[in-house]
Amino acid sequence: MTAQPDPDVVVREATPDDAETVRTLIGEIAAHQAQSDSVTVTAAQWAGYLERPDIIVLLAEIDGEPVGYVSAVRRLHLRSGSDIIALDDLYVRPGHRDAGVGRLLMTELAGRSGGLTITWGVQPDNDAAIRFYRRLGATVRAKVMCAWPAARQPIP
Repeated sequence: MTAQPDPDVVVREATPDDAETVRTLIGEIAAHQAQSDSVTVTAAQWAGYLERPDIIVLLAEIDGEPVGYVSAVRRLHLRSGSDIIALDDLYVRPGHRDAGVGRLLMTELAGRSGGLTITWGVQPDNDAAIRFYRRLGATVRAKVMCAWPAARQPIP
């Protein structure tokens, strides 16, 4: 049986006034993933990002308090020649997980995507996330993601 979100959950687009909240939630998901050191973005930067039309951040709230978020970027997919929505993070705070909030955020993102394909990565050992995404109807494919800090590489 699929969990139905609390009827008091409201999903809305984040605005520049939400920059500190978004930065806090990013810190929380990074800590949850043991990646806190990777978070260098500031609330001031987020205020600017939230003005950009290609950046999508949806906040899930109960009584005005954030309980989760989804963030994504609309970008060109060079192979297909059309835009896609590249999901960056989906995060639900402890105490609100397994209550339908993540599904609601994904559904809202899909509804605002203009019918574009949504893509994302997930750690291969994150079994709970993979089960969640499969229940959504997502196709899960194995793929290794690489990161190369090119700026720190010597130029020959």
